[in-house]
Amino acid sequence: MQRIIKHNEIVDETWHLLPKDASFDELSNCDDYIVPLQMWRDHGHALLARDGGLGVWLDSDEEAEEIGEQVQHFQVIALNFPAFTDGRSYSNARLLRDRYQYKGELRAIGDVLRDQLFYMARCGFDAFAIRADKDPQDALQSLKDFSVTYQGATDEPLPLFRRR
Repeated sequence: MQRIIKHNEIVDETWHLLPKDASFDELSNCDDYIVPLQMWRDHGHALLARDGGLGVWLDSDEEAEEIGEQVQHFQVIALNFPAFTDGRSYSNARLLRDRYQYKGELRAIGDVLRDQLFYMARCGFDAFAIRADKDPQDALQSLKDFSVTYQGATDEPLPLFRRR
């Protein structure tokens, strides 16, 4: 079982993250699933009728605006980082938190590394599925790398000069 960082703790993963090629017909009625955006587009009404939890994941080339007015339907929104050098999901996180006021779990998935967690948290992520070859305990410590931030962000909207 994979362990993830959620709300500054290491916890066991309880959600099933479905790959892009998953079939809707294979889903059980009561399990908690994070479905790809295309499955949400194709089967949204049927997914909402299920008894289990519902989440959606967006790849870095998919836009937060596509689900912006529907965020209330999701307990989890996962944003994929296909490579640590691909930062488009940072922008989606900011949009989901700031523009669409998403209050549920915002999870980073994919090529998620220790050095990124502090900045991901600043953009609104509160859960992180660390790469399998990395130590989640070490990654958890990175959330404390800096004690003061200068710029405004989702976690602290005011820049330092406005907080003084």
